[in-house]
Amino acid sequence: MAIDLKSLSPKELHALIANAESQMQEAQAKQVQTVREKIDAILKNSGLTLADIYPTRGAGKAKGGKRGGKGSVAPKYRNPANPSETWTGRGRQPLWVAAAVKKRGVTLDSLLIGGASKVSKKTSKKAAKKVTRKKVRR
Repeated sequence: MAIDLKSLSPKELHALIANAESQMQEAQAKQVQTVREKIDAILKNSGLTLADIYPTRGAGKAKGGKRGGKGSVAPKYRNPANPSETWTGRGRQPLWVAAAVKKRGVTLDSLLIGGASKVSKKTSKKAAKKVTRKKVRR
């Protein structure tokens, strides 16, 4: 059933293409249905569900690390008035943090869990460079 495409007019070629595209869609839909039926039969025989095989996003444990998904972060700050209230230091400050920092003598460092001020090495190096640069420019 070879068709000589060179002998067809543009109108006939368009009709042929339209018919071929509709056949392709039907064939794909039929293939998807066949595969679904096979998968359903396998799942039924094994006693599993599709969710068991392919967990959806957010189900189970979240992956941590760079670009690996959102994981839980340990809290960094604790409310002294209500120790059950904590904050990781990420995102918007909770109302209790804002209210506590407004009080005289209370700093964000004083709300750290463990009470000690934790300054990273990078931060202290940057601060030292700024001080050194200011001294050199004067």
